[in-house]
Amino acid sequence: DGVPPPLTPVTLSIERHCSSWILSKQDVFIPQHGKKVTWYCCGPTVYDASHMGHARSYISFDILRRVLRDYFGYDVFYCMNITDVDDKIIRRARQNYLFEQYREKQPPAAQLLDDVHAALKLFSVKLRETTDPDKKQMLERIQHAVKLAAEPLERAMQSDLPAAFSSTALLAEAKDLLSDWLDCALGSEVTDNSIFSQLPKFWEEEFHRDMEALNVLPPDVLTRVSEYVPEIVNFVQKIVDNGYGYASNGSVYFDTAKFASSERHSYGKLVPEAVGDQKALQEGEGDLSISADRLSEKRSPNDCALWKASPGNPDGRPGWHIECSAMAGTLLGASMDIHGGGFDLRFPHHDNELAQSEAYFENDCWVRYFLHTGHLTIAGCKMSKSLKNFITIKDALKKHSARQLRLAFLMHSWKDTLDYSSNTMESALQYEKFMNEFFLNVKDILRAPVDITGRFEKWEDEESELNESFYDKKAAVHEALCDNVDTRTVLEEMRALVSRCNLYMAARKAARRRPNRALLESIALYLTHMLTIFGAIEEESSLGFPVRGPGTSLDLESTVMPYLQVLSEFREGVRKIAREQKVPEVLQLSDALRDDILPELGVRFEDHEGLPTVVKLGDREALLREREEKRQVRPVFQAAKLAKMKIPPSEMFLSESDKYSKFDENGLPTHDTEGKELSKGRAKKLRKLFEAQEKLYKEYLQAVQTGSFQ
Repeated sequence: DGVPPPLTPVTLSIERHCSSWILSKQDVFIPQHGKKVTWYCCGPTVYDASHMGHARSYISFDILRRVLRDYFGYDVFYCMNITDVDDKIIRRARQNYLFEQYREKQPPAAQLLDDVHAALKLFSVKLRETTDPDKKQMLERIQHAVKLAAEPLERAMQSDLPAAFSSTALLAEAKDLLSDWLDCALGSEVTDNSIFSQLPKFWEEEFHRDMEALNVLPPDVLTRVSEYVPEIVNFVQKIVDNGYGYASNGSVYFDTAKFASSERHSYGKLVPEAVGDQKALQEGEGDLSISADRLSEKRSPNDCALWKASPGNPDGRPGWHIECSAMAGTLLGASMDIHGGGFDLRFPHHDNELAQSEAYFENDCWVRYFLHTGHLTIAGCKMSKSLKNFITIKDALKKHSARQLRLAFLMHSWKDTLDYSSNTMESALQYEKFMNEFFLNVKDILRAPVDITGRFEKWEDEESELNESFYDKKAAVHEALCDNVDTRTVLEEMRALVSRCNLYMAARKAARRRPNRALLESIALYLTHMLTIFGAIEEESSLGFPVRGPGTSLDLESTVMPYLQVLSEFREGVRKIAREQKVPEVLQLSDALRDDILPELGVRFEDHEGLPTVVKLGDREALLREREEKRQVRPVFQAAKLAKMKIPPSEMFLSESDKYSKFDENGLPTHDTEGKELSKGRAKKLRKLFEAQEKLYKEYLQAVQTGSFQ
């Protein structure tokens, strides 16, 4: 179950930037210092709950990091930042503070209505200025909802009715509008720094909890903008000293034209076609930095803020792009191996990071490889925080486990768009179930008691063929991981290997023979190892997905399985006696234990004719869903079975005149439609079917006599 060495070069789909040329394709990955890999990842701006867009990036990078470290054996030094100083944070903190103050004052109903109407008036201006059709539609929905919420309060005021409930409902619905209105009127008066530090601290803690819940490894180093202000100031000063920055009206800007005209540098390496995109550039500057006065301070509209003058704060604050440049440069130096981020960060954020850092270090290869994760859509629609079309990580984890979410990501390329939808998650659920059933079957085989020598059985052709397939699949997995860490192909190869094992086990079961335990154990251990590398197995597990007690670290499987095995063997003995003594009531109780009682405890017993009962521990909710599905199908199945049981064996083939032309005295076919006598082999198969029907028919007659069938 060991990992094969990387005999072939590892390639990654990267955007590689050295000198003034651009290579945006799959390229051989060669770190600067042997097996050591330095990696900087853009972290979140912590002003609100983490959502599935964050999960798209951080789960994907976690998978890539684990594969580089645990499969290929690289020594990965992984750094990530937290942006806790930003225009979004300042605005959100002010809005939250002002709204809470407003709510605590409990404004009279008349005052609340006047304020909501004033907020709606300001909101209408924003709506008229919005050109993006999706955003405009979202704003129209908000406006309509607030107007509807105001109507009950207006009616209550006109009729002199109690208005407390209507006021509360309107206050909740109009929170965003009122917060924006209050900020426009009073935001400049909010200067207490603690207000601006409490919000990011709270949401950073929530982000870390979400990452832990998703089984995302923590970074080796975490940087916060608030803790690196001196380093950022020094970084800005050197850029100015090198001739690529200038001061204007208290702010400092990066001179893109001066940088681009330098012989040693080029601007816009990542997305050259986006240079000059004012919408993207203004989004990168921040909500509080795109007023007409601020924009007029720049020599060129393409220039970005290195340091922003801030009303009420004589020291000002850093620009967004320079934060990552300074923090990454401080830790990783003049050149790093990998820089990661979402696809939407390419321009202007990463392009400006590159330019600023290369202006600081006076080099042309600050980042050797950029890795950008694909977009995430929600049921085919663009996910956008500003459009309020997003799902928080906490809400996603209420519906699906961290493993299921990770499997969904593994089933898609890390660099392509991923659609988070019911179909995507259903595929992940089915894959998890498919793999888990295999692990449970192998565990059952391994639990069968054998002496030491019995563990090593003679290999027949079937074992040799399965082992050859095993090695072929391991080679295919290795090739896929070397090819841009193609986890989608890896999971398909693993599925194909399990399907091959299932066929082998089914053939052994049909022949009433135990499968080769050592071979199946090797395959199961390899698959466990690969899923652990991908982070899809969260804890230490000797084989397969671990089963833990609810809310504990207890290894439920090793604790309860010996007792379940004893129960299974006792039940098997009781069933045998009940069949011999013809006591159907005991058999019914045995079935009730299997079908009704044990699933409630997360336990499944699988009875197989002529073989020991298979005991499996599973997810209680999943087992109960399975039980309900079986109950819905059972009446149809039982009706079909009863109809078949009623057919006397002497009549079962007589209706098949399209296949047979002559029959013996028992109703068994002797000649085909062309009048040729049936071969011995075919006659033998028909005799077996006849005998099986004979047994069924006798069971039916006996049931009729005892009153079991009406």
